Parts: sequence; structure tokens; C-alpha cells
Amino acid sequence: MIFLLFCFGLIVGSFLNVVILRLGAKSKGGRSFCLSCGKTLRWYELVPILSFLHLRGRCRHCSSRISLQYPLVELLTGLVFAAVFWKESFSLLLLFSLVLWSLLIAIAVYDLRHKIIPHLLIYPAISLSFLHLLYTYFVLHTASPLDFWGGLLLPLPFALIWFATGGRAMGLGDAKLLVIFSWYLGFAHGLSALVIGFWFGAGLALLLLSLRLKRLTMKTELPLAPFLIVGLLVVYLTGVDVTGLTLLLQ
Repeated sequence: MIFLLFCFGLIVGSFLNVVILRLGAKSKGGRSFCLSCGKTLRWYELVPILSFLHLRGRCRHCSSRISLQYPLVELLTGLVFAAVFWKESFSLLLLFSLVLWSLLIAIAVYDLRHKIIPHLLIYPAISLSFLHLLYTYFVLHTASPLDFWGGLLLPLPFALIWFATGGRAMGLGDAKLLVIFSWYLGFAHGLSALVIGFWFGAGLALLLLSLRLKRLTMKTELPLAPFLIVGLLVVYLTGVDVTGLTLLLQ
């Protein structure tokens, strides 16, 4: 079943690539085509990962390079789907988590490309996390009122920073993303995911500075959502609490 979920994730990842590339574009429909020559792609050119390897990363028609985003998003989604099944097994939460993580992967990659989190992705993700909170509170009895209020407390400082700086220091989308953390994992683990996400982001910034791969200034835009989502994934899979808040709330 883990292998089947991995294969299903590859297919969903291929669809997410379409969503990421066409979201905000004037034309969202139609068959897939090469972005360089405009040729419509056949079904055997769209098999996740295998087509990229067979074509050696180039278009069959014009030999232009195919972005690594395609196989990487497919592989990432496949691995996440397999990990979610390993975590949830057969349960209603499995469906919640698969859809939510699909949205989160799309948010992370879109933010990497455009430095913005689109409403069409973040609001459905928030809604799903709220449904997850209701299910765990009323059915499983594992959530608490603090987990609900945490969905408002965690993003509050970042929303205030956005308001105070007029959006120059950080985007409001990052604050909206943090609503999901407490509603999905609970307040203590949501806070842990936030801290780990910042560690990842700060680590990359220091690496870029030390290697001089990118000149960072106060005006440099760095996407925060991918690092926050990595932190969320780490805590979701491992249950690690780097703040120790879980013990205090027991």
C-alpha cells in the first residue's frame, strides 16, 4: 500500500505541476504543451518521472530543457503520500492529510517561483485544517480549545509585522499559513513546526551568505512558506517538540 500511495502521489504531483504553472495564467484549460515550442505533448511524454528520464530532460520536439521542477515535485509528492499513509494508515484522517499536503506542496513550490501564496491554495488548506480540528476535537477527543486559539495566536505576530511594515518585511500569506499549524498539529506541535521552519530558513540564508551564492540585503525577497512547510512535515512525521511545551500542557 505504501508503494501504491507513492505511485498515486507521483500522478498527483504531475497534476500539481499543472496547477502551479497555470494558476494566475489567462488560460488554465487545454492539454499540456511544451512551454518553448508550444507543441502538444502526447500521453507517453507525461508519465511522471519516467518520461523525464526517457527524454533526458529535453523536449522531444525542440530539444529545449525541461524544468527539474516537474520530476522533483512528482517525486516529492510521491514520497509525502507514502509517508502520510505510513503515519495515518487506513483512516478518515488519511484523506484529510493527502489533500492538505497536496495543497501545501503546491503552496511551497508556488512561493518559491513567485514569492507569493495565492488565495486559491491557502484558503482551501485553512478550511481543511479547520475540518481536521473539528474531527479530532469532537470525534477523536484529542484536540483542545487551545489548539483552536493557537490557530489565531501563532500567526498574530507575523500579521502585526505585515501591518506595521506595510508588507515590506513579510507577506500576509505567511501569517495565513501559520493558522494551519495549530489546527492541524495542535498548538504545541504547531509552535515546534514554526521554530524548526525558521531554523531551516535561517540555515539556508547563512549558507548562501557563507558561500556567497546570493547577495542578501534588507530588500532581498526570500520565500518563507517552503521552510515553514518543511518544519510542519518534520513535526507531523516525527512528533518532535523542540519547545517542550507538550510536557507543560500535560
